[in-house]
Amino acid sequence: MMAPNSSTSETSRTPEPLPVAAEGSGKLSGWTRFAGPGVILLAAAVATSPQLIRGNSCGHDFDFHLVSWFDCLNAWRHGIVYPHWSPSPNFSAGEPRFIFYPPLTWILGAAMGLVLPWQLVAIVMTFLLLAASGLATRALARLAMPDNPATLAGCAALFSGYALFTAYERSAFGELAGGFWIPLLLLLLLRNKTSSGAFWHRIFNGSSVPLALVLAGAWLSNAPLGVMASYLLAAVALVAALLYRSWAPVLRAVVGTALGLGVSAFYLVPAAWEQRWVDIRQATDDPGERIENSFLFGHHPGALLELHNVELKRVSLIAVSMVAVALAGLLIAWRRRTLPADYRRWLPLALIPLAVLFLQLPVSLALWNLLPELRFLQFPWRWLVVLEAPMAMFFAAAVWPRRENLRWLRMAVPAICAAFFLAATATAYHSFFQPCDDEDAVVPMVQVYRTGAGFQGTDEYAPADADNSIVATGLPDACLVTDPETTLGVVNTPGANPDWWVEQHSCDATFSAIPRPAQTHPESMHINGVMPHEGYLILRLRSYPAWRIVLNGRTLGQFVRRDDDLIAVPVPQGSINLTVDWTTTPDILAGRWITELALLLLTALWLLERRDKTGQ
Repeated sequence: MMAPNSSTSETSRTPEPLPVAAEGSGKLSGWTRFAGPGVILLAAAVATSPQLIRGNSCGHDFDFHLVSWFDCLNAWRHGIVYPHWSPSPNFSAGEPRFIFYPPLTWILGAAMGLVLPWQLVAIVMTFLLLAASGLATRALARLAMPDNPATLAGCAALFSGYALFTAYERSAFGELAGGFWIPLLLLLLLRNKTSSGAFWHRIFNGSSVPLALVLAGAWLSNAPLGVMASYLLAAVALVAALLYRSWAPVLRAVVGTALGLGVSAFYLVPAAWEQRWVDIRQATDDPGERIENSFLFGHHPGALLELHNVELKRVSLIAVSMVAVALAGLLIAWRRRTLPADYRRWLPLALIPLAVLFLQLPVSLALWNLLPELRFLQFPWRWLVVLEAPMAMFFAAAVWPRRENLRWLRMAVPAICAAFFLAATATAYHSFFQPCDDEDAVVPMVQVYRTGAGFQGTDEYAPADADNSIVATGLPDACLVTDPETTLGVVNTPGANPDWWVEQHSCDATFSAIPRPAQTHPESMHINGVMPHEGYLILRLRSYPAWRIVLNGRTLGQFVRRDDDLIAVPVPQGSINLTVDWTTTPDILAGRWITELALLLLTALWLLERRDKTGQ
């Protein structure tokens, strides 16, 4: 570990470190201030070029995000600003997807769908998130190095193996946003705007409000990302407190965490409370999503984990290479004296590769089982998103030429790095890119969506003890039966959902919602009709406690439990008027109130810090 130089004679014998871009110094003027961001935008365009050439990469989560964008935009067109129910999953029986999946990416995707063709939405989102990752990493790197190597660090972050793997093989847009939020979190934690003065001023030094907003952004982008950001915030704040011998970083982190969680409470409170209504445990009970089955280079027998083994080997190579680059870059930069003399600016970053490597190994299993919500990450290698920025910074500090180096070297290093980044893009093109199947391509999915046929559901969002695999396709909006447990649909293809058609005669009568198709309104259903006999009206709608069902002016309570968990309403013979409407449950109201209170406190804190800064 490098310590500050203790004498002028020692300083004269060693090269000067790269000048630190401390706040108030190293500012750029004129067009040069846009050169670095411009390079990163160009780099993000290059990293996105495989999709410009081959079209969308239909990674693991691509269909999930695309359907979410469809349903969110449809909700907006019906005046629902913040939807909760997604009607398209489970073949238009729906699921409470928007309760449990954080809103930022599905809101952004729907907003882009207003102005862009759907074929371009995922491509543009990939570009924006990669560019944001590079720009945020560059901002963090400016704490420790000048503009040019900081720009190189931003490029290295967005071309990192895990960023491209997440963008192309996984299409995990929420997690890809972590490349933006994590560097900003580290930036706010590591900059020391007020190292002296009153203890109060060292706590509220202007970073508390943006720190809260960044943490809220992480939670509202991706729940596993929110878990990682929260633990990272606690760990780095504790290390900073030890380095600066002050409780100010810890108290600042406590305030930022409380307000950040409060700002995101409108999502977090319902998502936490309503887990009891769905089978959320399926998110961690699947063998391929258990922490102990995903440590570095794990290999497991059995056909169920065959594809998991292939992916785990690939991501293990990415993890080892990123840790190796980070540690080698750290060692070289330390030996070259290209890190800031104030080691407190980079030591917390130096600990991140070691911590991430530890979490990839079986020896860390006790920690995964001990710490709350940590197993919810499902895969240990998700922590690589935290490693992207530190790895990129140490890489840039290790390879960037010093001022006294020959001119050809100062030109050769960027050229070699550019060649490396092009090679990374080629790897994404050939190894990570996931061609779309005929039914998964954007145009066919848009066509299916417009028919109202719907798509497969998400297992962990199914009602508790329900089975998504037995929800029939092609169901009418309402089906009259005598026995509420009547099986609807026939399995024609092994492993596929059953299919329903009218010639099966499983329904004594069918009815359509008003207006047609029912899918056009996401949070209500209205059935008018004449029942030829009393019985049960099975609705193409998944049961959920937030639904209020009114039959002929009377609110109904409990219903018969079906294995597919479709709503079965007892109806009399004769005319009926049935309405089903989504209600605002108390937990949603509580979350909104907490968010409003947190925003008020955040505004008050911002005004207080601004007044203190002005008065100094």
